[in-house]
Amino acid sequence: MSFAPAPNPDDDAVIEMGRRAIATEAEALWSLAHVDQSFAEAVSLIRGTRGRLIVCGLGKSGHIARKLTATFVATGTPALFLHAGEAIHGDLGVLMRGDTLLILSNSGDTREFGVVIRQAEGLAIPIIAITSNVRSAIALSADILLALPAKPEACPFGSTPTTSTTMMLALGDALAVTLLQLRGLSPADLLVWHPGGRLGLDLLPVDRFMHHGENLPFIAAEASMFEAIHTISDKGFGIAAVVNDQRHLLGVISDGDIRRNIHALPGATAGEIMTSQPRTLVRGAMARDALATMSGARITSVFVLEDEAAGEVAGLVHIHDLLRLGIG
Repeated sequence: MSFAPAPNPDDDAVIEMGRRAIATEAEALWSLAHVDQSFAEAVSLIRGTRGRLIVCGLGKSGHIARKLTATFVATGTPALFLHAGEAIHGDLGVLMRGDTLLILSNSGDTREFGVVIRQAEGLAIPIIAITSNVRSAIALSADILLALPAKPEACPFGSTPTTSTTMMLALGDALAVTLLQLRGLSPADLLVWHPGGRLGLDLLPVDRFMHHGENLPFIAAEASMFEAIHTISDKGFGIAAVVNDQRHLLGVISDGDIRRNIHALPGATAGEIMTSQPRTLVRGAMARDALATMSGARITSVFVLEDEAAGEVAGLVHIHDLLRLGIG
């Protein structure tokens, strides 16, 4: 098949095409935001499901169903993806009593779903349907219907799934996020499923992996630099905290401070060589804060304080800690 090339439009025309597509989908999402009682019923059904949420789709809707499955799983709802086309070749075996079936189909009349629906009905599995065709076989078979507003596709021919799949994605995300909140999940709960990457940085507090107690390199301000260097070498962090009797941070001595003051070291005290007002974190700071602080200041260690006002040292984070966690 050959295509006649379209004439080259100017930039303003291209920009207008993009804006029109986005506006079409945005207007549809605004209409979708007015969810009704059926949304609450769907949330209640999924929340009470003893088994898994089986998310089923085909074609473009199948891609959205697969993504939503990942979102449900990542936010505390046990879920599996079922490809409607593969269902008739053995994948129907994933359906079990106690599950709930969520079907995504814009037209609602795709024949592959018939087998899936019959299997679900035979196992007394409740069905939630997301479709724009309220008279379709899927809609009529559903226990709960989440009807999509009748909105045009962003495709200029009105055929390529664009607006419809965007609405499915948003509605599925709304279900997942609502369930997450109703289950009372905390950042610590989410961290179990997101230990690495950007989410790991956002969800992991430094309290969970910082060095503390006898592992911390403390030195008194009046101590000699010989003692300071010994402490830095012994603890292995390349830094020491200069503290008072209450372990309040007065300053730090790093390898860099030693190199910059090499000629003044004989006879000098830790308090004379230290860098006062160093970069610090406070308990409850996230791994992302530690990484940003160390990257911004080009340092490899940062001390964590109990609270900023008192200044008592609670722990220390080294760049290697982040690398070991896979989020550095």
